[in-house]
Amino acid sequence: RNRLKASREVEFTDVPNCHLIKGIEAGAGDIDILPNGLAFFSVGLKFPGLHSFAPDKPGGILMMDLKEEKPRALELRISRDFNLASFNPHGISIFIDNDDTVYLFVVNHLEFKNTVEIFKFEEEENSLLHLKTIKHELLPSMNDITAVGPAHFYATNDHYFSDPFLKYLETYLNLHWSNVVYYSPNEVKVVAEGFDSANGIHISPDNKYIYVADTLAHEIHVLEKHPNMNLTQLKVLKLDTLVDNLSIDPSSGDIWVGCHPNGQKLFVYDPNNPPFSEVLRIQNILSEKPTVTTVYANNGSVLQGSSVASVYDGKLLIGTLFHRALYCEL
Repeated sequence: RNRLKASREVEFTDVPNCHLIKGIEAGAGDIDILPNGLAFFSVGLKFPGLHSFAPDKPGGILMMDLKEEKPRALELRISRDFNLASFNPHGISIFIDNDDTVYLFVVNHLEFKNTVEIFKFEEEENSLLHLKTIKHELLPSMNDITAVGPAHFYATNDHYFSDPFLKYLETYLNLHWSNVVYYSPNEVKVVAEGFDSANGIHISPDNKYIYVADTLAHEIHVLEKHPNMNLTQLKVLKLDTLVDNLSIDPSSGDIWVGCHPNGQKLFVYDPNNPPFSEVLRIQNILSEKPTVTTVYANNGSVLQGSSVASVYDGKLLIGTLFHRALYCEL
């Protein structure tokens, strides 16, 4: 009950200028934003133990141009050779190459298999060209990803096992076998381990640090990245909430966190007592005393199960695991 924060309630914290994003009804679990203001949403996740408002509809990738006066979410077309019917996207990450090619990395759950799908974003056509599928035995239970090259990334495994029953047992026994893996075409290795449930992962704007959210331990880990891509732990920030995905404000280096204040409500869904939402902003995480601010909190009346919060030029996007998404002007 403590790991789930099962007895926690929330006090409302509102952002004044917010509206629900039209066309997102069944989750926008992760969001990443290009420097030019194009935001990508991973939508329609189906996950064992989680509610779904559209269980029969495949997932997809939506895009929103935050530079527009009234931005709208549009579904990106995906190249024909890709199996769209079973697309079940989870964590996403953008990588921009030296020649300005934009790659989108997507964690994809095909029944009980885990893959990373790499796409090339074609802006003129509003489409994604599928380039490759990556599978590896060290990636049995992926959750999130942060891209560091055109086929290079760090990924979190929220469990050691891929089998649903063994996953349940692993969580129940509190084994702390969750880890972070570095993948490149030449080398794949575990670079950090001992997490309760490693979830959101993001690289710092200066590329020196990797931030990892440990959901059931209510922590954010700061790991130093070395030239050989190994990681060493620098510090741990303890919080009073289940931390999900992490986003970085490139202008300030602040970390924005989508959180679940009460995990019990998330995993035991009751429409009359829905899961809460909470967004935290963390300033100066490397300092002795980082500043943690609650930017948004809701009891589920507007937004259920917030999993990510991303900012761009005074605009805030909040996504959820299986519910709606909010667009706010800060």
